[in-house]
Parts: sequence; structure tokens; C-alpha cells
Amino acid sequence: MDVARKSLIKHWQLYLIVIPPLLFFIIFKYYPMLNVVLAFKDYNVTKGIWGSPWVGFKHFELFFDNPMFWTLVKNTIFISIYQLAVGFPIPIALALALNEVRSAKFKKLVQMVTFAPYFISTVVMVSMIMLFLAPRLGFFNTVLNALGMDSINFLGEPDMFRSIYVWSDVWQGAGYASVIYLAALAGIDPVLYEAAKVDGASRLQKILHVDLPGILPTITIILILNVGSIMGLGFEKIYLLQNPLNTATSEVISTYVYKIGLLNANYSFATAVGLFNSLINLGLLVFVNSIARRISNNSIW
Repeated sequence: MDVARKSLIKHWQLYLIVIPPLLFFIIFKYYPMLNVVLAFKDYNVTKGIWGSPWVGFKHFELFFDNPMFWTLVKNTIFISIYQLAVGFPIPIALALALNEVRSAKFKKLVQMVTFAPYFISTVVMVSMIMLFLAPRLGFFNTVLNALGMDSINFLGEPDMFRSIYVWSDVWQGAGYASVIYLAALAGIDPVLYEAAKVDGASRLQKILHVDLPGILPTITIILILNVGSIMGLGFEKIYLLQNPLNTATSEVISTYVYKIGLLNANYSFATAVGLFNSLINLGLLVFVNSIARRISNNSIW
């Protein structure tokens, strides 16, 4: 106790700095978690959350018995895995490529071009996608028509929705996501590069035997976090890109919760579906973390 008191007195400025973010997480993150009981109640506005009657797993059963259940889960997982398979390795490759560039001006140019899309808002990004892919005057259809081909309603084709969503997301976020890998590459001991040079290693061999092992812990942590949020697919962009023609592949859990749970004021049902989603993500996070710890000794905890 005396040690703790002495530490508090000695480093009181550091503890003072910690208080605001701690209060933020308590007020806006942990306190709202208490209202998760809404998933097990039949919410009544006049009675409030704690005064509403308990209904147990009623809302979970309604969701599981819903004809849309497997479609929603399939669409969510398919898009998430597609996004992970494409969007995860590309920032790594971009970071490795930028690390090999020797021209400072060219490197800055590439960084600016790849980083810039990240700062475009989701609404503006979706508007750009719609303009580029418009059936009549869109850029891609104009090119197709110039080549003597028929126009394609890209956003009206359910099979194309996933690719449009994933690849536009890669274009927007790959440059920004590569920053953390560039930082990890900057922390590799230069002696290792000198040793590889003395041994006559080529650039590819340096990447394989120096760069990749050096950033492997970072890659592992980010992969664990990405897999742990595989069911937490973003809502805004998918919802804005949706239309009645592509809902067969674009309707995911988050958009379904918004339409059925929030627009129809069925808050208990929306909370139940959100809790189900979070529990799946938590299970995946724990599972992947344990696998990574056993295989590579790199994990979150």
C-alpha cells in the first residue's frame, strides 16, 4: 500500500493524464454495456429498460428462426472473408514495396496518392462509386461503349456487389493501413540488412528473410484483430450502396438490424442481434489469439 501511495505521489501528473480517457471509456463504453439486458426484455418505452418485462431468449429465437438468418450470416461472412483475403495482404505488399524505393520524391508521391483516398468521407466515396459505375454516363460504361460493348448496371448485379465493395475499400484504405507496417519496417535493425548484403542476398531474399520476419509480430496482431471483427462488417458504406436489385448479396446483419430493429423501433430485437454478433466476434478473437500464441508466440494476450 505504501509503495502504491508513493508511486501515486511521485507520478501524479501521469495518473492525472490517464483520468480523462479512463472516464471516456467508463461513460461511453462500459456503462452502456449494462443496457445489454434489453436483448432479454420486451422493451416498453413507458416502463423503460429496467422496468420492461423479461422474455428470456425470445428475440434470439426469432432471429434464428427468421428465413433471412442464414442469408444474412452467409453474406456477412462471405464479404468479410473476401475483404480480409484481399485487403489484408495488399497493405503489407505496399509497405514492402515503398520500403525498397530509393527515390525520396517518388516515395512521397506514392504515399500521397495512396493515402489520400482514406480521408474521403464514406458518403462522398459512395457518390464517386455511383458516378463511376452509372449505367448510362458512368466512366466504366463510357469506356465499354467506346469499345463496342453494352453497358452494365454494376450496382444492379448482385454478383458484382461484393467485388465493388471490397476493391473500393482496398483502394480507400490500403495506403493508410500500410503506415503501421512501414513503422515496423523502420524498426528493423540495420545490421541485419548489412549482414544480408555481405551474404550476397538479393532484394527479394532480403524481403523474405529480413523484412517479413521483422514485421511478423505486427502482421500477427493485426490479423488477429481483423479476424476478431469478421462479423462486424461496416454499416454505412454497404447501406448506401444497397438497392432493391442487389439485396440478395448486400443485405448483411448490420443493415438488417437497422431496418428491422431501429426503423421499426424493435429495439430489443436489434440489441439481441447485435449481442449475437458481438459474441461471435469475441469467440473468433479468443480462438485466433490462442492459435497465434501456440504457433508463433505472438498474440494480443
